[in-house]
Amino acid sequence: MTTSAASAPEAAEKVNILVVDDLPEKHVVFRTILDELDQNIVSARSGQEALKYILDMEFAVILLDVNMPDIDGLETASLIRQYKKSAQTPIVFITAYVDELQARRGYALGAVDYIPSPVVPEVLRSKVRVFVELFRMNRQLQKQAVQREELARSEAARAAAEDAIHRADFLAEASRTLSRSLNLDDTIAAVLQLCVPMLAERAVLGIPDKEGGVRRLEMHPAPRADDHEIFTAELREAADQVIRTRQFNLWQKDGRVGAICPMLAGDEIRGALVLLGPAAQFDSTRIALMREFTSRASIAMENARLYSAVQEADRRKNEFLAMLAHELRNPLAPIRNAVHILASAEELPPKLAWARDVIGRQADHMARLIDDLLDVSRIVQGKVAVKPEKLHLSTLIERSVEASSPRLGAREQVLDVILPKETIELEGDSVRLSQVLSNLINNASKFSPIRSRIGLEAKYQEGELEIAVKDEGAGIAPEFLPHMFDLFAQADQSLDRSQGGLGIGLTLVKHLVELHGGRVWAASEGLGKGAQVCLALPASVASDPAEPLPAVSHHSPSMPAGASRILVVDDLQASAETLLTLLEMEGFEVRMAHDGQEALAIAREFKPHVVLLDIGLPGMNGFEVAHGLRSLEESREALLIALTGYGEAESRTRSAQAGFDFHMVKPADVNLLLSMLANPQEARRAVATA
Repeated sequence: MTTSAASAPEAAEKVNILVVDDLPEKHVVFRTILDELDQNIVSARSGQEALKYILDMEFAVILLDVNMPDIDGLETASLIRQYKKSAQTPIVFITAYVDELQARRGYALGAVDYIPSPVVPEVLRSKVRVFVELFRMNRQLQKQAVQREELARSEAARAAAEDAIHRADFLAEASRTLSRSLNLDDTIAAVLQLCVPMLAERAVLGIPDKEGGVRRLEMHPAPRADDHEIFTAELREAADQVIRTRQFNLWQKDGRVGAICPMLAGDEIRGALVLLGPAAQFDSTRIALMREFTSRASIAMENARLYSAVQEADRRKNEFLAMLAHELRNPLAPIRNAVHILASAEELPPKLAWARDVIGRQADHMARLIDDLLDVSRIVQGKVAVKPEKLHLSTLIERSVEASSPRLGAREQVLDVILPKETIELEGDSVRLSQVLSNLINNASKFSPIRSRIGLEAKYQEGELEIAVKDEGAGIAPEFLPHMFDLFAQADQSLDRSQGGLGIGLTLVKHLVELHGGRVWAASEGLGKGAQVCLALPASVASDPAEPLPAVSHHSPSMPAGASRILVVDDLQASAETLLTLLEMEGFEVRMAHDGQEALAIAREFKPHVVLLDIGLPGMNGFEVAHGLRSLEESREALLIALTGYGEAESRTRSAQAGFDFHMVKPADVNLLLSMLANPQEARRAVATA
């Protein structure tokens, strides 16, 4: 860039003029002509160079040669108009020849004039001078507008500051007044007297009973004989609604307004404060002050502020844990896919096969940890509900042992199972109870030596089933036994602890057992002497024998005649690419997209039979993309599978509402996924009848 020389004070007053021409001699001509204007002349030898300057500087006018070798003037003008900064900058085209079509196109791109070449100095100088003056006038107007805005802001800030001081003084005095007594009647009287006249013309306080009805009603000023219509049936119903929903409500009728504020103590509703007055008094600032005062009054009536803060912090912690688990699922998906791809290879060197197996086992372990983390978070938030059904003990044990067999086999451990002679029946959630027993077996395996024995013994007595899992492992110190089932509790907290884990497995066991109406406890004779974890559940002797479990096949499905078209949509490139490779190895025709708009565009042309769609996409989320796919004729009948790290009930419900046929949580079971892809229609029927 070349600029005319000027001192610092003068340069601050000058405006920029951009000259775009590929010929150096023309820049000399333009500079000679325009030097008289005493402005900052910026020279660009190409359209690309001009665009770079436009990003960094603001120009009063752009003189643009139409004929340039790389990007001609019309194309450069089109690109200039795409930038918000230069969308309104005047463009003057310099050309030796212009026809009517070219002129129309140039004016459509925002050109303000055409100047024939060679230019007439006086004409060019006068036209540029006009744009320079217009630019200066516009900038001056902007400065004046900013000054006016700053003045208005200053006045508003001063008024707001005075009002804020007034409100702060009121709240401080209210806190002092409300803290003078712990007597409920005195506190109620103080609350009502503070409200009038600062907040409203009249204040009404309703205190509910245990059934939700109003047990006590206080009013200030006290009602006169002719005030029987103050607390009307409509206003009472609005107050009752606030008590039921615990949500602020602004009630209005005939120019009168009532701000109805719930008075909360932790999770319990303790009353509703109704502030009545003319509508003009209820601006946003006054309403905010009312709600703040109500909060302080609630604390005075029920000393629960600390409790509420702890509850809120606990909620945020659990939400963070759930989100962390979701985010950790995403990188596990491509790892699992890559392991499956390696497993499909015909031959691998021994070291690579060993590395593949290590990665697979550790990915499975990570997935189990994430599942436990999510389960504990949901249980603590009260979001886990068991689905009880009739369940035979033998069936439960078989499923649990099957889930734990890989870990036991890897450590060459023996599991001794002893069951009652009777057929024992439980009323429980088979998935959750299998998870409980698998956790106990896996825990015993982890803390026991290689090639040791683990015992699982079940006893039934008088309507209760007791199951004990005993190991020959490290044992438990007496001082740690009372904390065995605490969240994140671990006996070995040293930096070099060998067993790892999050300390949530036994917490999960305790919560799930208690959800089934049972109890759990642990025992150990001390360090190095093994441990025993026991649980007790309601049970009965079954009248019918247990049915054997159906055989489960884990082989990859064979492709049907004619490869299906599959669209993979995932913003995580590694996840999308590994899944694409895996599916192509299975013989499918696969396309890939990384956002919703791209997915919809590909679907129109590709006409997929199946769409594997992530939920957490940039721009359009997966639910919106699913709606879009269902509205397209080319993908309306496709099997739509949500493949996502979000597995909670809310996401599954939203998936069904958005039109998904199936919701799979990352990292997905590859064999199950392939079986669904091999026959989409059969998979859809299976989901519909599940």
